[in-house]
Amino acid sequence: MELDDAYANGAYIDDAAAYPPRWASAASGFRAALGARAEIALPYGPAARQVLDLFHPETPPMGTAIFVHGGYWLKFDRSSWSHLARGLLARGWAVAMPSYDLCPAVPIATITRQIAQAVQYVARHSTGPLSIAGHSAGGHLSARMLDRALIPAEVAARFRTILPISPLSDLRPLRRTSMNADFRMTMADATAESPILMQNRHDARVAIWVGADERPAFLDQARWLAEAWDIPHVIAPGRHHFDVIDLLQDADSDLVDMLTAP
Repeated sequence: MELDDAYANGAYIDDAAAYPPRWASAASGFRAALGARAEIALPYGPAARQVLDLFHPETPPMGTAIFVHGGYWLKFDRSSWSHLARGLLARGWAVAMPSYDLCPAVPIATITRQIAQAVQYVARHSTGPLSIAGHSAGGHLSARMLDRALIPAEVAARFRTILPISPLSDLRPLRRTSMNADFRMTMADATAESPILMQNRHDARVAIWVGADERPAFLDQARWLAEAWDIPHVIAPGRHHFDVIDLLQDADSDLVDMLTAP
């Protein structure tokens, strides 16, 4: 369809097919190394995929970060990303990583509500500040957590940083891709789920992060959200859509600084 190429990431990344197995292998090894500090498949809702992994630092946590994975709401689960908790754990933060149902089994709006359930589960089972990062479709979902209709005020009051990474912030263009056969979005659906159009938002520190070498459509999506919400917008040099999240493994990276800063 008209915008299929605009939103095709792998076609423009060298050796793209090698990334998913590499992620899965790194994540599995990381979980194994954590041992008892990794709590696996904690249920946060009734659906089979409504489970999350919770990783604990070596000392009592200074806060809890939630990472929401991407995959165009069509692919992946929590098990491919565990290694991305490394930097936050080294800074003394716990990290939760939820799975969620996928399209076409459920619409995007249902996925959004599931992540809201996951955030509230983490809030009930933790103390201290909460930060939320999400990548790509997960960037959309992390931004949606500022919707006052989804997250209670007492939970949002604990938000430290919301950090959408390479987010999909305006879903209306995606109706002009072949993926909409699975999304089944009407214009009303896309409008309701687009962060750039959210008006009734909780107050929180928010920043956008995107790779300089990403597809123009993703650079646009990041800029649109930064402009709509008047928030900081970081364009990371030399980073594309698949490696822009790698800095979450580095405790000294700007990404980890943003999520843990007072």
